[in-house]
Amino acid sequence: MLDTLQSIVTSLNGFLWGPPMIILLVGTHLFLTIRTRCIQRKTLLAIKLSVTKDEDSTGDISQFGALTTALASTIGTGNIIGVGTAIALGGPGAVLWCWLTGVFGIATKYAESLIAVKYRVQTKDGKMLGGAMYALERGLHMKWLGILFAFFAALASFGIGSGVQVNAIAEVVENNLHIDGLIVGILVAALTTLVIFGGVKSIANVCEKLVPFMAVFYVLGCIIILCLNYDYIIPAVKTIVELAFTKGAAAGGLVGSGIMTAARYGIARGLFSNESGMGSAPIVAAAAQTRNPVRQALISSTGTFWDTVVVCLMTGLVLVSSIMKNPSIDVSGIDNGGQLTTLAFNQIPILGPIILVFGIITFAYSTILGWSYYGERCTEYLFGKAARIPYRILYIIVLVVGPIISLNLVWDIADTLNALMAIPNLIAVLLLSGVIKKETDHYLKHLDEKDNSEIPIVNK
Repeated sequence: MLDTLQSIVTSLNGFLWGPPMIILLVGTHLFLTIRTRCIQRKTLLAIKLSVTKDEDSTGDISQFGALTTALASTIGTGNIIGVGTAIALGGPGAVLWCWLTGVFGIATKYAESLIAVKYRVQTKDGKMLGGAMYALERGLHMKWLGILFAFFAALASFGIGSGVQVNAIAEVVENNLHIDGLIVGILVAALTTLVIFGGVKSIANVCEKLVPFMAVFYVLGCIIILCLNYDYIIPAVKTIVELAFTKGAAAGGLVGSGIMTAARYGIARGLFSNESGMGSAPIVAAAAQTRNPVRQALISSTGTFWDTVVVCLMTGLVLVSSIMKNPSIDVSGIDNGGQLTTLAFNQIPILGPIILVFGIITFAYSTILGWSYYGERCTEYLFGKAARIPYRILYIIVLVVGPIISLNLVWDIADTLNALMAIPNLIAVLLLSGVIKKETDHYLKHLDEKDNSEIPIVNK
């Protein structure tokens, strides 16, 4: 039965992630880059704003808290195992497509976050709710499409948010510490329960402390490995670029499968990693204390920069350079990103396995926390406040059983739901691109000023 389900999901992914989705996703990234006059040029300003408090603004959590919660969900196993999967299935060239998805995806993350904040609503108890579902409902009067987005996102939270992540934690703990996967699932579920039942403020407080630490530790570890592989960095870059567009072989048994295969897996894993175009991160961006949509949108866009432009690129260079430096690594026949990543990192004595184990556990756990909030908000949109507790309970149950589910099947289901989420969200940002441009032009010129609290709100 599982084999049949795997076959069906694989076929569906082949359709959903075929040329139409690649064209739609990349096309949206490029269109919004042009429409916002290359908002990527404001990345340094956005980073500065992300660590600056926006006092006396409406919202549930700080802007930095919103960013780290979004980063918690995006910096996950996609940055490690996902990149390995892209290389295993699409060749080293997939790394370039993954990276490009991040560079141009900054514009899409900016756009989707802007409309999430602009069309957010405030509940009777003072909480801020927003996201693609509210933008579709209030901005485009397409509530039916907002319902579809919320439905797919709620389902996706059990795959990309919990199943994939706890499965990855269980696998790495079982392989390195020899602890049974079911026990790992129970422990992760217990730790998650302590956090998510405290609501978004509890989640944000944990993420503010965990995310910067884990990201810096992982990046520094990758830099050390790249220093050890320094003589293979340039050959690795050349191999990545060349095999992004052609078929062929490289040192270490690496094989390029051509432009379409490399692009398919690179873009799919890029989206899985940075979530630009999926509409997930804007859900928490809408809860931020911010005085205008553009300010928070800029801050949210840095999530894609850190996640893909920096972290995914580091992982890709570590994997490709390590494999090229150690031709004893047999990559033939490997189609599992986890296996490829483990083989590559294990070539670095002591340091490699520590970075891998620590990175996977912390990245995956933070993603579990971030996605619990996304799924809960989408469930609340569909069924009301009464659905919060049942959703949390079901989310915890999935964490317990996640380690015993086939990882390949969970990854494929996650890819399917990612695509189904992305379609209504991309419709929203494309149809509201005029609003996005108007808001951007209205506010952007003031953001370099120290005090822009008196900027008039742009007409709806």
